[in-house]
Amino acid sequence: MGTTPEKLLLAAPRGYCAGVDRAVQTVERALELYGAPVYVRKEIVHNKYVVEQLRERGAVFVESEQDVPEGATVVFSAHGVAPSVHAGARMRSLQTIDATCPLVTKVHVEAKKFAADGYTIVLIGHAGHEEVEGTMGEAPENIVLVESEEDVDRLEVPDPERVAYISQTTLSVDETRSIINRLRRRFPAIIGPRTDDICYATTNRQAAVKQLAVQCDLVLVIGSRNSSNSNRLVEVAREHGADSHLIDNEREVREEWLNGKRVVGITSGASAPESLVQRLVDFFRARGTNDVQELEVVHEDVRFMLPKVIRQDMAAA
Repeated sequence: MGTTPEKLLLAAPRGYCAGVDRAVQTVERALELYGAPVYVRKEIVHNKYVVEQLRERGAVFVESEQDVPEGATVVFSAHGVAPSVHAGARMRSLQTIDATCPLVTKVHVEAKKFAADGYTIVLIGHAGHEEVEGTMGEAPENIVLVESEEDVDRLEVPDPERVAYISQTTLSVDETRSIINRLRRRFPAIIGPRTDDICYATTNRQAAVKQLAVQCDLVLVIGSRNSSNSNRLVEVAREHGADSHLIDNEREVREEWLNGKRVVGITSGASAPESLVQRLVDFFRARGTNDVQELEVVHEDVRFMLPKVIRQDMAAA
């Protein structure tokens, strides 16, 4: 068996955010209402287990709206899409259901507003992430991407007096603050949203993991490799003094991680279902860990309504 930790500490809040819950439910309701197959552009949320479960129920995941048969139903993922994707879907007469998180939509609205007002928009985010691709698509001529403070130092803009910033919703709160501060030093006239665009769930999960990490020898984060917010939780845990690893499920726990670890902290990214956390807790209970406690740092009760078309069709049914 190797090492048995004395205690498990579970971060709260953890796991599903309101945007993920809404997106997953959107696909489930669409399957009930319209029957399989329901096409989904990209992974509905960045979690392997969730995608697999929905695939078993008849969701068909495609890379592009161009891969969806003419006239079929397609769901857009929680990460949002560029206007060109909506246009492509119209060309193919697709029935679209937009499961974009409302907090991502808010960033798209900011991008359009700043672009219409003639600003160069600095988007803080990770290149290649679906959310970033969707946001940049709102104003590709006006948006430049920065990933680090070094990128800010290298930035050249047409008019330093007309600069605005926006950000991806799932970044490191502390790192993003440093990047914004660097932007303000370089471009004193820069404007931005009232607060940064990092969402409540990202912020709360990082706040919880900071407090968790200082009480733990090891922090296990349940989430998939391509989940931005889950990767940030691992980084935050390490910055606050705990060993930390990202795992998809309990089968990925490695024995050597547990050597000499007395208190193990557990949290999960915003697209990881609670059932995976319970499986990990059971894994440790089976080894003989009996002390399992929650560490509640923030109370969360955000809910988003399902997309209008789903609500209407549910009412009609």
